[in-house]
Amino acid sequence: MIVMANRFTAIATAALAVAVTLPAGAAHADPTPVSPDTATPPAACDATRTPPSYTGEVPTPRSVLGFDLGEREVTTAESDTLLAAVDTASARVVSGTLATSAQGRPLRYAIVGTPKNIRSLPAIEAAIKTLRSPLTPEPAARALARRTPAILWVAGNIHGGEESGTDAALKTLYDLAGRDDCAARRILDNAVVVILPTQNPDGREADTRRNAYAFDMNRDWFARTQPETDGKIEMLRKYPPQLFIDAHEMGGTEYFFPPNADPIYHDIAEPTVSWINDVYGASMIAEFTRRGIPFFNRDVYDLFYMGYGDTVPVTGFNAAGMTFEKGGSSPIAARTFEQWLTQWVSLSAAADRRAEILTTWAGMHREAFKQGLAGQLEPNKVYNPGNEVITQVPDRRVRHYFLRADDRTKKAETEQIVRRLQRMDVQVFRLTRPLTVRDFKAYGRPEARTALPAGTYWIPMAQGQKHWVQAMLNEDTYTPFPYFYDVTAWSLPLLANVSGGSSGSVLLPAAAPVKPVAAPSGRITTSRKIGVLQLAGPAQAANESTGWLRHRLDRDWKLPYEVLAPADVAAGRLAGLDVLLVPDGPAATGNTALGDAGRTALREWVAAGGRYVGWAGGTQLAVLAGVSGVTLAEPTSDVPGSLFRTTVSQSPLGAGVGPDVMTFYAYDLVMRAADPSHAVVPYPAPDSPGWFVSGFAMGAEELGGTAAVVDEPVGAGHAVLFAADPNFRAFTDGTAKLVANAITADLPSTRAKAQAPAPDAARAAAAVPDRESPIRITVPAARKAEVAEILTGYGATWTEQPAPGGAVRFVVANPSGLSADEHPWAARLPAALRTANITPLAVTLPH
Repeated sequence: MIVMANRFTAIATAALAVAVTLPAGAAHADPTPVSPDTATPPAACDATRTPPSYTGEVPTPRSVLGFDLGEREVTTAESDTLLAAVDTASARVVSGTLATSAQGRPLRYAIVGTPKNIRSLPAIEAAIKTLRSPLTPEPAARALARRTPAILWVAGNIHGGEESGTDAALKTLYDLAGRDDCAARRILDNAVVVILPTQNPDGREADTRRNAYAFDMNRDWFARTQPETDGKIEMLRKYPPQLFIDAHEMGGTEYFFPPNADPIYHDIAEPTVSWINDVYGASMIAEFTRRGIPFFNRDVYDLFYMGYGDTVPVTGFNAAGMTFEKGGSSPIAARTFEQWLTQWVSLSAAADRRAEILTTWAGMHREAFKQGLAGQLEPNKVYNPGNEVITQVPDRRVRHYFLRADDRTKKAETEQIVRRLQRMDVQVFRLTRPLTVRDFKAYGRPEARTALPAGTYWIPMAQGQKHWVQAMLNEDTYTPFPYFYDVTAWSLPLLANVSGGSSGSVLLPAAAPVKPVAAPSGRITTSRKIGVLQLAGPAQAANESTGWLRHRLDRDWKLPYEVLAPADVAAGRLAGLDVLLVPDGPAATGNTALGDAGRTALREWVAAGGRYVGWAGGTQLAVLAGVSGVTLAEPTSDVPGSLFRTTVSQSPLGAGVGPDVMTFYAYDLVMRAADPSHAVVPYPAPDSPGWFVSGFAMGAEELGGTAAVVDEPVGAGHAVLFAADPNFRAFTDGTAKLVANAITADLPSTRAKAQAPAPDAARAAAAVPDRESPIRITVPAARKAEVAEILTGYGATWTEQPAPGGAVRFVVANPSGLSADEHPWAARLPAALRTANITPLAVTLPH
C-alpha cells in the first residue's frame, strides 16, 4: 500500500505539473528585487501615531472634489474622479476598470506601491504565482518570499447604502500615494495594495443595499452571477491576496472587526484564522482600546457561508479575509475615520510581517496538496469560549471528486460547474478510459463499487486549491455551531442537480487536463408571452426574488417579459399573456393590492387557460386569491437554508431534470396538495433511501410526503406552485430548470374552460401566515421566559411556535424585511443570549 501511495503521489504531482504553468526557472527566479525585507520596523515608527508627511505631489481631495473626505459621502462619479486624479499625479499608482455594472458604471480600482514595484507588477505576478504553486520547493519559496511584496486588498461598499468604506479607501489611497513618512513607506516598501473603493456603484447611486438586479452581492461570491462579482474575482486571480479587507456598515454606532463569531467553515487553512485573530484582530483591538473607540468582536459575523467577501478570500486564496462593520448611525466623519483606521492598522500589520506571511502563505498551498494526497479533511472547531461543536466532519478519506458527464440533458449545468472550478484555479481532468471505483459515494448515497465511464470529470483533492474543492463539491457543510447568519448548503453539484460523488481510494486514473470551458448558453425559446408579477416594490423579499428572476430571464434564458404590479391585474393587463410568473414577496400586501377585481381577473385568466407559476409568497398569493386549493402551514422545523432531495414525477415539468432534484429550503411554508396526484415534486419519506439533506436541519422530517412543487389544474389552465424559491439567488440551477419547463412545456390539457370558484376568504387568510424575513430563536422550553424578557427589552413583538423535541421557537416580527446588518438590534441578539447564559438550539438572523 505504501508503494501505491508513493506512486499516486508521483503521478498526482506530475498531473498537476502539466496543468500548472510556472514561470521559466521559477524555483530560482528573481522577480526583479522589488523591496527590502523590513520585517522589523523602526521602534519610533508607529503606524498611527507617526505624524503624516505629504510630498505635495498628489492633489488633495479638497482640491479635486471641493471638500475633504469625511465631510460628506462621495458619489460614485466623485470617487472615480479622485482615483483618476491621484493616478495621474503619482508614479506610485496605476488604475483601471475591472468590471462594468448592470447599469453601465465602471468598477474602478487602483494599485499603489513604490514606483519600482508598480513597474515590476508583471514580475510580482509571476513570483506570487510561483509562491502559490504547491510544487515550489520550500527553500525556493522562502527565498522568494524575502524579496517579493505582499498583495493586500482594500474593498468597500459592496452594499450600496454602506458608504463609508469607499470614502476611507480613498483616504488610504491618497495617503499611500502622497505620504513620505516612515509609516507610509513601511507599507509601500513591503506591499502592493489593490484598492477597490466601491464594489457596487449602482447600489451606491440608488442608496440601496443591493445592486440593480436586487442581488446582495455579499452572497454572490462563489456563484459569480453578477458582472461586478465576476470581474472582481478575475482581478483577485491576477493579484491573489494575502489580506482582503471588506468594509461594511451596520446598525448602531459601534465597530466590528474580527475575531469572528462561530461557526467557521471547517476546511480552511488554520494559519488564516490565526492571522485574522492574532495579528489583525489583535492589532485593531489594541488600537481601538488605546483610543477608547467602542468596538466588539466574536459576535454576529461568522466565517461560514461561501458567498462572503471574507470566506472566499480565506478559502479560495488562503488570505486573511476580514469583514469590517462600522455603525451607520455615526456621522460620516467618524465612519470614514474609523474605517480608515482599521485599514491602515491592518495594512501596517501585514507590512511588518511580509516575509513571514508570504512564507506561510506558500506553505499553506503545499500543505493543502499533502492533505489532498492523504484524503484528509479539516475537522470542525469552534473558536469562541463557551461554544461546543454540534456536528463533526465524518472520519472518511476524500481524495477525489467526480462529476458524471453522461447525461446530455445536463451538459450545460455540468460545464458551468467545471467552469466555476477552473475560474478559481482548480485543476479539472477528464477520464480517458473507464474507471472502477470500489468506494464511490454518490451524493447522498452509501458507498458502492461503481464503474465511471470515460468522459467523467475528475477533480483530485491533491492540489493547492484543495480547500476550495471541498468547499464547492462537498456533500455536506457539517455545520459546527447552531448560529446562522446565512444559509448552510451551497455545494455546486447539488445546486445544479448534477450527478457525482467522491472516493477516498488511492486511484491512478487515465485522464487528461480539461481545457478552459466557455460559458455555456442557457438560452431557451418559447412563443408564450410572459408576465412577471411583483408583489411589492421596495420590500426586500419581493425585490430580491423578482431581481433574481429578472436576471435569469434577461441574462441566462434571454426571454422577453412584462413586469406587472397587482393593480395592473385588476386593470386587465393579463390579456395577451400566457404565463404569469409570481416570485416571492409579501402575499398579504399583494392580495390587498389586487382587491376583489384583481382576484377575480386572476382566477378568470387562469381558468381560461392561463398558466400561473408562483413560489413562496407567489404561492401564498395563489391561495389567497382563490387560484389554488393547496394548504400551507408554518414549519415546526429549524432549517435555515439547506438542500433536500425531492422526487420528480414523470411529467413535462420534469423534462431533463431526472428522477430527483435537490430543492433549496429555508423556513418555507409546508405545502400539501388538495389532490396528492398534483404533487409533481414531493419530499420522500424520512425513513426512505431517497431522504437526503445537505446542511443544517432539525426536525425536518415534517417535510416528508409534503409537496415541493404542485401542478394543479384550474379550469383550462394550470397553477404551478413551488413551496420555496426555485431560483434562489439565481444559483439553484437544478430547480430553475423546473421553472423553465413550467414556462415552455406543454402541460397536460385540463377540463374545458370554466369559471374558477370564488375563494373562501376567511379560510384563505387563516391558512396563509404573513411574515417578512423574521428573526427566529429556538431554545429549550425551560428558557422561554428569559428569552421573552430579552425580546421585551428590545421592544420586539413575536409569536411562539412549537419546535422539535419540545423546544419553543420565537418568531420575531421584522415588517420592513431588514437584514441583520440593517436591523437596529438583531445583530446584538446572540450576545444578549450569551450574556444571559442561554444556549440556543438555533438562532437565525434575517439574510
